[in-house]
This record gives sequence, structure tokens and C-alpha cells, in this order.
Amino acid sequence: MAGGAVVGFPLLTSFALTSAPASHGAVVVALLPAATAVVAVLRTGERPVRSFWAAAVCGAIAAVAFALAQDGASAGVGVPDLLLFGAVAVCAIGYAEGGLLSRSLGAWQTISWALVLASPLMVLLSGLAIAQRPPTGTLAEWGAFAYLAAVSMFLGFFAWYRGLAIGPMAQVSQVQLAQPVMSILWAGLLLGERIGWPTVLGGAAVIGCALLAVRARNRDS
Repeated sequence: MAGGAVVGFPLLTSFALTSAPASHGAVVVALLPAATAVVAVLRTGERPVRSFWAAAVCGAIAAVAFALAQDGASAGVGVPDLLLFGAVAVCAIGYAEGGLLSRSLGAWQTISWALVLASPLMVLLSGLAIAQRPPTGTLAEWGAFAYLAAVSMFLGFFAWYRGLAIGPMAQVSQVQLAQPVMSILWAGLLLGERIGWPTVLGGAAVIGCALLAVRARNRDS
């Protein structure tokens, strides 16, 4: 779990987004809910009904189309795309393993120990990066960095792994479909990017698919 959610996903997405826009990253990350559901089914033996898979596939397609509508179609598959696909794969595994571990260890304990386990490698990589190029930034940039560290990489996982532990994990994972929508909405609020009615309608379609997938029942329920 530490290798996927703490190390792999942040590093791969960070390297990818140095040469690709954030909205382009949302196109590939939109596949994460479906990937997490597949890994969860393989690891837990859950048996979602066909309506769940239909909603999950429609949600992934809608999320990708929604993000593409904001970013425009890209020609070909480049290195950033491969990094983002790799990030999706390792993160899906990390989410499923973390959800399973949270059932016995607890949600906040799981992410806390994962951070402890990954800390030697991350301290080493951070030290090398600081030695090569000491970090600089504005107050707003350091504030964003602090938010990522405290909320995105720590506190947010309290609720996320608790939800996955309660399950069913495949259904809960589809909540992630809201991520590309929320990313673009926050880009509008924080970065001043334009949000029109097509964006609103596309986001509503994605959220609708997420709700259908989350409400689907397992065959053995």
C-alpha cells in the first residue's frame, strides 16, 4: 500500500505533470475508479452485479470525455501518458490493499504506518532533490504544498480508507469518479479557468454514473 499510494502514485503523477497540463492528467486518472474496482474484486472476491459494471464503464468513459472536453484531444501517447497509466495501476493496488488492511488495523493507523514505512526512501529522495536545487516558492505555493502534505496525503486518507474498509470496496471506489470533475471546478475557482454549461452538464453526467455505481448491490447482498 505504501508503494502504491504513498510513493508510486505521487511520484509518477508529479513527473508526468511537469510536461503535461493538470487537465490532461485528469483524463488518465479518470480511469482510476474502474481500475480500483477491478483490483478490489480480484482481492476480495466481491461480486458486483452487471448494473455496477455498466455504470462503472459508463462513468469512466464519461469522466475521460469530460476531461478531454476541457483539455482537447491529444495526438498520440507520450511519456507523460505512460507515467500516468503507471500511476493508475500502482494506485489502484495501493487503494485495494489499504482498504483491506484498514479492516483489521484501522483507517488512520493504516495511512500513518504507510507514511512511516515510506519515510526513509522519501527522506532520501527529498534530500537529493534539495541538494541539487534548493526549493523556493511564494507564500501561496508553500501553502499549496502544506495542503497536499497535510490533507491530500494524510487526513483525507482517514475517511477514504474508512470508507473502503466498510465497503463494498468496488462500489465505494467509484466515488473517485468525482475527482476529475472537482479538479476542473477547483481549477476554475482557484486558477480562474473558464467553466461553461458544457462543463456543468458533463460533470453532472459523471456524478450521475458514480451514484448509479455506488448504489448497485452485490450479488450476495
